[in-house]
Amino acid sequence: MIKIILLTDFGEQYGTNLLKGVTRYSQEHGPFVFCRMPTYYRETRGMEGILKWAKEWKANGIFGQFYNNSNLDLLMDAGIAVVAQDFKERFTNVPNLTGDYIKAGQMGAEYFLRKGYEHFAFYGFKNIVWSRERAQGFEQRLAREGHTVHYFEHRRQIKSRELWFYKPSALSKWLKSLPKPIAIMSCDDNQGVQITEACRLTNIRIPEEVAVLGVDNDEMLCNLSDPPLSSIGLDTVVGGYETARLLHTMIKTKNQQYYDLVVEPTQIVTRNSTDIYATNDEHISTALKYIHNNMDKNLKVEDVLQQVPLSRRSLEKRFQKVTGHPVYEYIFKLRIEKFTEKLLDTDLTIFEIAVDLGLNDSKNIARQFRQVKGCTPLEYRKKYLIDKR
Repeated sequence: MIKIILLTDFGEQYGTNLLKGVTRYSQEHGPFVFCRMPTYYRETRGMEGILKWAKEWKANGIFGQFYNNSNLDLLMDAGIAVVAQDFKERFTNVPNLTGDYIKAGQMGAEYFLRKGYEHFAFYGFKNIVWSRERAQGFEQRLAREGHTVHYFEHRRQIKSRELWFYKPSALSKWLKSLPKPIAIMSCDDNQGVQITEACRLTNIRIPEEVAVLGVDNDEMLCNLSDPPLSSIGLDTVVGGYETARLLHTMIKTKNQQYYDLVVEPTQIVTRNSTDIYATNDEHISTALKYIHNNMDKNLKVEDVLQQVPLSRRSLEKRFQKVTGHPVYEYIFKLRIEKFTEKLLDTDLTIFEIAVDLGLNDSKNIARQFRQVKGCTPLEYRKKYLIDKR
């Protein structure tokens, strides 16, 4: 019987989705026995205490959140397979469950660019890898369009029980100082909620003055926010599944394999915190609203042109200036985005999703999807499918 210790935080949706993936693998290839070790063991007992318990329980593997000064060699020398979750920094001597954080930042930037924003900010932590690299991807993508990023970055991680953002603070002062309207990406949903609370305290309107986008798509947290928080979804269930697979392989082969597992961002879930289009060009704002409100129709550029008193050439020129894309390309990218959302969030067939988007030719949308994602819609769904059981 394979025994695995889980030393991680399952109090938020990211952790529970990892657990879904781990248990799914166990059901298919186990059964395994799990010990959910509280993270306070890390602080109160140290690595020696964790090792003592692991030996007594006869653990074969451990998946956990470790500090980077943790002596993981103690576990490895005892023959215990180790996979680390990079909740601070990546390790160099054991496999990491990490993420494509730069890609997530780029997705956030693309999302705000499509909405016509010209002012951007990032809120996170300088000394944590998943925040730092999301900021890097965000800034890199915006720099390509000639934009700069305003930063508010903590040097330490704020504990969730600290409610400093409910009263006037450096955060509220920073928010008031920013140019408006502005698009803010937060490093995760927790920090996104801090922004929405601080904005409410300082009477900054969301999304009219400040649009806020988080990461993780923690549905409970996002919907507790006022207004509900838009967020980037991640294939966390797949990450948990692949972590269990790697641990199983390491236990069977008696080898520590040094390759990282990468949790990828999958789609952006729009809620009220970003439900607006930021541009002073009234005609382009009208065009954007029309496109987003009519994505369930087989939209063409001619349909958009009928909504504004502009020539085709003038519309294209002004639209490109605001969004960075021609009208047709914007519609195409948005359609793929909506198609991807429905792939992961519904059980509809490819044909049914196409019809839902006002398209009669499911083969054409499948071909377009493959051009963007590099695989068929069914392959994509299989790879990133979230277990709803």
